[in-house]
Parts: sequence; C-alpha cells; structure tokens
Amino acid sequence: MRDFENQVVVITGAGKGQGRSHALAFAQRGASVVVCDIGEQLPCASAMATMEQLEETVRLVESVGAECVGIQADTRSTADMKRLVDTAIDRFGKIDVFVANAGIAAFGPVSEMPYDVWRDVVDINLGGVATSIRAVVPHLIERGAGRIVATSSAVGREGGPNNANYAASKWGVIGFVKSLAIELAPHGITVNAFSPMSVSTDMCHNQLTYGLFRPDLDEPTRDDVKDTFAGLNPMRVPWLELSDASEAVLFLASSSARYITGAALDVAGGWNAFHSA
Repeated sequence: MRDFENQVVVITGAGKGQGRSHALAFAQRGASVVVCDIGEQLPCASAMATMEQLEETVRLVESVGAECVGIQADTRSTADMKRLVDTAIDRFGKIDVFVANAGIAAFGPVSEMPYDVWRDVVDINLGGVATSIRAVVPHLIERGAGRIVATSSAVGREGGPNNANYAASKWGVIGFVKSLAIELAPHGITVNAFSPMSVSTDMCHNQLTYGLFRPDLDEPTRDDVKDTFAGLNPMRVPWLELSDASEAVLFLASSSARYITGAALDVAGGWNAFHSA
C-alpha cells in the first residue's frame, strides 16, 4: 500500500524506538521523511539516541526506496524547530504530516525529585511538543491542509506515583492538542494525540522503569516485570510492539481520519476503560 505517496512527513525523536518505527512505516507507504533527534544524553531513565543511531534511521528509510533527511535538533529550541521545518520545505517543497514524537521519562517522588529532572521531562514532553508543532503551523495554514500527531500516553489520563512529571507532561499534550485542533479546524488541519500504553522500547526496558514497577526486587528483569505491566490493562498485554504504535500514528495521519481531530487515540489494551474520560 502506497497511501502516503508524494507526501512529506516530519518526525521528531526519530533516532530509535517509536520515531524510527514511524519513519520506516511512512517510508514503506511512499512518503519522503525528515527526521530529527537531540543526539545527546540527558538525565532520564533510559539511554537516549545518538547521532549515529539517527544516521542509521536515515539509512534504513533510504533502504526501502524513500528519500530521507536527518538533522540534529532539540525540540525545546525555537530556532532548531524552525530549522527543521525549513529543511523539510527547502528539500521537498512542503510538509503534509508532522509527528511530534520526542519524549523522555524520569521517575521519583515529587518531594525528592531534583528540579532539573522535573524540568527536563516537562520541557521536552510538553514544551518540546508545543514548540515543534508551533514551528510547522504557519506552513500548514498557508497550505490549507495537514495532519499533526503528538505522542501522549495512557498515563496522560490519570496520576502515577513517582511519575508526576511524566503524567503532567502527557496530560498537557492532550490539552494542547484539543485546543489547537479547534484553532486549526477551519484551515483543514487535523491535530490529534496518540496515547499508548507502554511500548517495547528502551524507555520501557531499563532498570529504573523496572524498579518503578517492582520496587520489591533489587535488580528486576524483563520477566520479573512482565506480569506487573500486563496487570495495568484488562487485555493483559504487557507492552505494545513498535508496529502497533506506528499503525495508530499512520491511521491518524491518513485520509481515513480526515474528520478526526482533537482526539486522543488510546491504544492501551483497555487500560483507558478505567479512565473517567
């Protein structure tokens, strides 16, 4: 299926994980892709992507016959996000789909959490989403069309102990998406959030995250936490595979979702059924 033929897709946080998976999925369906990543390690639960990994994303996208450009950029930077958007337009002439995917996680009780740990998570997961999307909005308004997809989380619908910074940032993404969807609807632009349960990436599979789920163990393993993860949802799925995440993003960016805007698409094994709204 080549349903994104001749479309241009920009994806943040594409050095690995969900961002890389989304880039490949769009490329396999005919899109040209522009990807970015910060390419450095910040204090957080898991290893962040390197520039070498972003270059590998570009190589993988090109290996399926698609054009791809990768740049180092920080979603918190207005200048970097303008450069990202300008790069895509200069190279391909337009942007059709913008996926604000970049995010990090770091944990701890609010009373003990260092300020920089709080700040970085909220600044990237919410501030970076807003900054990156704001950079592309004028172009999409000028074109009178476009799809914007922002990564939220199932945790963005509820609280999470030792997870207040992450929950707050992802909850904020949903509020931002709903507000922007109303503003941009008259311009033919849809704005939606993708709200997954845990996805099988480094953000899920690391010792700090495992310890959050199994504090009773000194060094919990993947097998030790699997049932705890699965217990969060009635389908008892421990985590999504990358392909599950990308299929949801592809749907929100597709013509099939042309009348869906201001939504938060839950892909969470029914975890969302416990949420009040």
